[in-house]
Amino acid sequence: MKKVYVNEEWCLGCHLCEYYCAFANSGITDMVKALKDKKINPRIQIEEGGDVCFAVSCRHCEEPLCVKGCITGAITIVDGVVSVDREKCVSCYTCILSCPYGAVMPSDEGAIQKCELCVKNAGGEPNCVKGCPNKAIVFEERG
Repeated sequence: MKKVYVNEEWCLGCHLCEYYCAFANSGITDMVKALKDKKINPRIQIEEGGDVCFAVSCRHCEEPLCVKGCITGAITIVDGVVSVDREKCVSCYTCILSCPYGAVMPSDEGAIQKCELCVKNAGGEPNCVKGCPNKAIVFEERG
C-alpha cells in the first residue's frame, strides 16, 4: 500500500504541505477562498528543530493503537487507510493519547482529525505531496 513518507533532508520547513492539506480538506474548490484570512488546521504538521524540519502525518500503521483505543469504533481501517467517522467520534481523545507519532489531533469542528491520504477529497496523490516544492514528501510503496 502506498503511504506518505518524508525525506527530512529535503524539507525546507516552508509549511506549504500544511496549506495544501488544509485546502484539500476545506470542501472549497478555490484555494484563495478556502484559506484567505483563516487560521488553518491541517492534518499534517511541520516540526522544526535545529537544522532538521520534517512533516508529521498519520503512518497508517498495520496495527494502529488509535484504532484499538477508540471507545466508539469511530476509527477504522478501510483498504489499509486509517479513517475517522466524525459522526461516531465523541472527542474523548483516547486516540490522541494512543498515537505514538502525534499524528491524531483535535479538530476545529469537534471530533478529531488525522491524515486520510486524501482518499475522500483529492483522489490519487495526497495534496501535501503534490504541493511540496522540494519533493520532500512522497507517496510511494516501500518494503
